[in-house]
Amino acid sequence: MCGMPQQHPDRSSPPDRAVNRRPDASMSLLTNVMEHSLDDGYAEAAARRGDTGTSRLPGSLRGKLVLAFGLVLAAVVVTVGAAQTQVAAPTLAKERQKLIDRIQSETTAADELQSRVDTLRDDVAARQREALKEQGGGAEQVALLAGATPVTGPGIKVEIDDAKEASSGGGGNPRTTSGFSDTGRVRDRDMQRVVNGLWASGAEAISVNGQRLTALSAIRAAGDAILVDNRPLVPPYTISAIGNPQHLSTSFQDSADGQYLHVLHENYGIRVSISQEEKLSLPAAPSLIIRYATPVASAGSPDANGTGKGTN
Repeated sequence: MCGMPQQHPDRSSPPDRAVNRRPDASMSLLTNVMEHSLDDGYAEAAARRGDTGTSRLPGSLRGKLVLAFGLVLAAVVVTVGAAQTQVAAPTLAKERQKLIDRIQSETTAADELQSRVDTLRDDVAARQREALKEQGGGAEQVALLAGATPVTGPGIKVEIDDAKEASSGGGGNPRTTSGFSDTGRVRDRDMQRVVNGLWASGAEAISVNGQRLTALSAIRAAGDAILVDNRPLVPPYTISAIGNPQHLSTSFQDSADGQYLHVLHENYGIRVSISQEEKLSLPAAPSLIIRYATPVASAGSPDANGTGKGTN
């Protein structure tokens, strides 16, 4: 053996064959899958599409297809809705007819009851008048003053109406409430003062819009409406008073209540007219309640049982 040292190859530099080899040469199957993920058939189909991937069908044809599909869908919806309505229509019609029949039946029953009430009321009023006539003496005068009988005679007619510019709404006293502008409406307190003034001036019988007043009549308000014995009245308000026309008219207009009505006319525009009438006809008061006075036994006087004890 020669004494020359043995040379070892340099492992730091790979052979020329290794330099030109791909790093993934040993993974040929995975490389093929990654580079050819799309099947050839799919590739051919994709090639037939445009760069944007849309269909090659003409735009007008696509629009017609979409429109046709929408029309078909709308037709299906309308058909289904019509079918459901047609099925439910008989049931709704029956329920509606039942409700109408019930309303008509109840209305007829209410009318019959009201007619019966009116008949009984007239019968009671007639029996009351007969009973008062049988008493003799001043029974007729008492019946007249109580409003139990209709009356005809001369008198005056007072017509009161809201001012032309009056508006609806509001409450309280329009002549004392601060900031309340609706002062041209006739209020229940105005009607009370006029009626009381006519009674004080000598009226023998009074009616308001055909509603006969008695000693138990009440004039109240419900919102904007004036109620006489719980019956609403609407303007204009006509107050008819039986009595001596000349004396009644003069006495009322000179009274404090007549002056109050004059102030309403002058300051607030409430329309007022007073006329003397030769003949006025007033009806009898409906549902007249007769009340009897009974003596109250004083202390030490015999009572109804004769015990001599006073009432508690």
